Amino acid sequence: MSRVEPVRRWGKRLRTWFRARAEHVLRVLHEDLWTWRADPLPPSVWLRWFPHGMVCLAAFGVLVGDAAQLGDNGGVEPGFAFLIGVAQAGAMVLALWRPVAAWWLSMAGMLVGAFAVRAQMVPGGDGFTWPWTAAGLIGHLFVMLLLALRVRTRASLEALILTALPTYVVQGVVGAPDYLPTGQLAVILFAVVVVLGIALRGRREARTELAQQTSLTAEERARRTLLEERGRIARELHDVVAHHMSVISIQAQVAPLLVKDPPDELKENLAGIRQNALEALTELRRVLGVLRSEHPDALEAPEGGDGAAPHAPQPTLDRLGALVENTRAAGLTVTTDTSGTRRPLPPGVELSAYRIVQEALSNVLRHAPGASARVHLTHLPIGLRVVVSNTRPTRAPAPSQGAGHGLLGMRERVAMLDGTLTAHAMPDGGYQVAAFLPADGPDQPLDPSPEPSPDLSPDPFSGPFPDPSTDPSTEDDTP
Repeated sequence: MSRVEPVRRWGKRLRTWFRARAEHVLRVLHEDLWTWRADPLPPSVWLRWFPHGMVCLAAFGVLVGDAAQLGDNGGVEPGFAFLIGVAQAGAMVLALWRPVAAWWLSMAGMLVGAFAVRAQMVPGGDGFTWPWTAAGLIGHLFVMLLLALRVRTRASLEALILTALPTYVVQGVVGAPDYLPTGQLAVILFAVVVVLGIALRGRREARTELAQQTSLTAEERARRTLLEERGRIARELHDVVAHHMSVISIQAQVAPLLVKDPPDELKENLAGIRQNALEALTELRRVLGVLRSEHPDALEAPEGGDGAAPHAPQPTLDRLGALVENTRAAGLTVTTDTSGTRRPLPPGVELSAYRIVQEALSNVLRHAPGASARVHLTHLPIGLRVVVSNTRPTRAPAPSQGAGHGLLGMRERVAMLDGTLTAHAMPDGGYQVAAFLPADGPDQPLDPSPEPSPDLSPDPFSGPFPDPSTDPSTEDDTP
């Protein structure tokens, strides 16, 4: 094989590589700069047309200045000079909507004007600013800035290179007899304008992304708050369910002893019931371990909503008096009254009623200093109505350090029982929280109270004090 053959193959591969790279560059340039797509300026709120007006005013100045400079100083026929000025000025206006097409139009106007002036130049004549006229340079600066503000950075840099290249060819390669060169200054100014436009565009995009991220963060925080409240309610209800399962287990164990000579089938069924109850209790303990913390094996310290120990039973309405006394000891004047005939209520209803009163009194303590509170319980045949109201505060509340979960927790408890909750400001400047808790679940009607209470709309935290939130001492009284 000839020694020339490897060199020939290498040269062929090199030519193929250069051809592929050239085709790729041309394809990229065609994609970025050979387009008629619309890229309008982003609309503003109260200055929507101010940038458009400024650009149109500048375009009129470029039209007048370019036509006069080309006709009077460049020796170009006035009608032709006016057409070149129209192209330069029209490119500025067009750049407001179609910046890439405007860049092509401005470049075409510059080249046509440069060669038209060059044809009129004679040795020893007056020096003329060439190849960019002063007005044409200003017009193209506007076009390059508007282009860099809307298109990708790559397209802006490509336009800058393809602006500098014809400038170099016209001034450095073609040349002219006598002129004042403007090519170097023009390229420097174009580069500065493009960098400025790229920076402003990047800043605008960063602010948009930051606003979107802030919105997503707020939504995620609200969702996490909701899940925390539901987890807290689930921990409390665990005690209620565990109590019933323990009773079932004990009754199943004792039942065979209450019957003389019980049959084997009865013993077997009762043993199965007890075994299922014990397994359910075990699973409940595991679920509670997951809900307590991220580490199920970690011991949880006692928390002081009402001085309960870690394994104390969940509170009921029987402990409402102790809660009111603790609140009075904290400096809040509280009056309580009840109406109707008290009937046995499900443990979940009593627990939710107790927690709603606890949360509402906690909010009064923190958000309505100097006010007095009133707790009214109405026992109805189909449920329980709880109303906690307070008078106008006598002084401004201290800044809240709570998590803002108070009303959210109340709503979750009421929704779990298919009840209703309203929280609103009263005409005298006070605040009222009213809840109806059905005794028998969703089959019962909702609020049967004869006095309608307005629903919370549109802002659940409107009232004489900011967003009510649970007191840190009442965040979680569950074991």
